[in-house]
Amino acid sequence: MERLVTKIVDKPWGRRGIASRFGVDPDRQVGEIWFEPPAGHDLDVMAKYLFTTERLSIQVHPNDATARARGYPRGKDECWIVLDVADDAELGIGTIRDVEPDELLNAARDGSIVDLMEWKRPAKGDFIYNPAGTIHALGPGLTVLEIQQAVDLTYRLYDYGRPRELHLDEAAEVVDARPHHSDLDTHVNGGSKLLVDGPHFGVAWCIGEPPKLPARMRDVQLLPIDCSVGIVKAGECALIDAGAARTLMCEGRFVLAWSTE
Repeated sequence: MERLVTKIVDKPWGRRGIASRFGVDPDRQVGEIWFEPPAGHDLDVMAKYLFTTERLSIQVHPNDATARARGYPRGKDECWIVLDVADDAELGIGTIRDVEPDELLNAARDGSIVDLMEWKRPAKGDFIYNPAGTIHALGPGLTVLEIQQAVDLTYRLYDYGRPRELHLDEAAEVVDARPHHSDLDTHVNGGSKLLVDGPHFGVAWCIGEPPKLPARMRDVQLLPIDCSVGIVKAGECALIDAGAARTLMCEGRFVLAWSTE
């Protein structure tokens, strides 16, 4: 096992007093915790925790083909495991109806895009797959573990007046603004479960021990949620051998994420 370096990212929409397992000053307003790969070892998949107290930007990510045409190594599919929710928790994914790009851009300019979003009240344990092209936004009251293709590539459509760049033209070329439906969306409570197996990455939710894992696993990342797994503590992340991943055990919950490419 090789622990990854923890990176704590302060955000204005972040939260103070996050769980003690992360070892963060309770007065620090933390938005994200993510994990840096070892020197000289690029990873195709990234895992990070998010802690929200307000709505994040409405955004979209391009697929592999478009991202590579624009000089990036890959696009971005991502997924969310909702670990905790407050009373005001919400997230937006997809739109309430099919929306043409021109209408969407006009709505982004005047702010009415907020009313076109499908806002949901998530529950603890929800799993949501967010493929490239899907319009989305995390809302307040969430603790989320996000697994994504490892690339810093986001097109913001609307940001509630925050002084950050928007990317309307780029987003218009990649967004598929329609209601969100994914056969992968599920709920993780109740037992170990294989959540995703490709095309870009795999994710397994593990209670006590992993479910049956696929043969195709590379650069496996271990993320203990509420128990130590070997030398890896809750709130940490480590690279582990694919063979070792199949024999892991603990008294609580952990997540495995890996590249399938």
